[in-house]
Amino acid sequence: MTTQATRLFRRMDGLFAVYKPQGVHWKLIRDTIESNLLKELNSCPPPAPQLAVKFQLLSSGENNGSKDLILSPSMLPTLADHPLVTGPQFHKVHVGVGHRLDAFSSGVLVLGVGKGNGVLEHLCRSHVTRDYTIEGEFGKATDDFSHTSRVIEKTTYDHVTQDKLERVLAMIQGANQKALITYSQVDLHTQEAYELAVRGLLYPHGKSPPILTGLRCIHFNPPHFTLEVQCVNETQKYLRKLIHEVGLELRTSAVCSGVRRTRDGPFRVENALTRQHWTADSIIQAIAQFRKTTRKIRKSVMYRQTADQSSSSAKIQEQIRSQTGQSEQTSQEHVELTSPSDMIVDRVTPGTLDEGRTKH
Repeated sequence: MTTQATRLFRRMDGLFAVYKPQGVHWKLIRDTIESNLLKELNSCPPPAPQLAVKFQLLSSGENNGSKDLILSPSMLPTLADHPLVTGPQFHKVHVGVGHRLDAFSSGVLVLGVGKGNGVLEHLCRSHVTRDYTIEGEFGKATDDFSHTSRVIEKTTYDHVTQDKLERVLAMIQGANQKALITYSQVDLHTQEAYELAVRGLLYPHGKSPPILTGLRCIHFNPPHFTLEVQCVNETQKYLRKLIHEVGLELRTSAVCSGVRRTRDGPFRVENALTRQHWTADSIIQAIAQFRKTTRKIRKSVMYRQTADQSSSSAKIQEQIRSQTGQSEQTSQEHVELTSPSDMIVDRVTPGTLDEGRTKH
């Protein structure tokens, strides 16, 4: 017989997104959500205790001094399944974390519960695009590219204009587009590569360095500016270093004052749960909202695995055929060499025969 807590736990099966504030480690968010879910599961009312037939010994009511005993059946609850005896029903709720954010960054953090942890691993291995909003400040440089660290240099920035900044961003984006084509491992002379490039579906295969697929300036008010970035295989440290490199290209220095993730694949900041919504009901609603997205991730991963297996099997068959063809060719050559000498004469050009005759 399923209890209310068990039915509630079965509904917690999928992916959802929360909003991670700046200055908070992702482990603290995971532990907080796990403890909240565990408390709500164990706070569900326990099932009604099962009744068992027990016989009680009663003395005969006619004579108090009589030694005759009477067995009286009665229904009494069994305490073997009581929470005070067995303890809480759930001791651990595992919540998985997707693409992580460091303590300096904020934004969308994808989590998984139940079977969603397996889908979360597929989401981490897939090359989904993530969007960031990066805030920068001209005029100084620090040892780890963030505005809260030790300042090691101060520079002027009066010569920096928005046009110069946009030219530098276009140059960086062009270099990353070439890297994306290189690591995508597609033949650029095919129609398939053209269609993938038009639809923006090119993604790197295997391991690759961080690649920026989009980069533009959305706010410019010196010394402060804001960039919007779309990237793959990035880290927050790489994004902070990007601000530093932009400052160097503009012959000044710059530090990163904020990194905010606004999208992680299909999960956007509008759908992320804030701290006051880290409850079982809100999480179950978010999981139900992304149920179709979770199924699409599973299907896409299965399709890619099938395609990779078919391509690898096709390559293996092609190698076997080529090896078989080479062996057949060598066997034919062996037969030709062991055949009569007139077959060898056919391999010699007429000019060489005439030259040999003239020499004799």
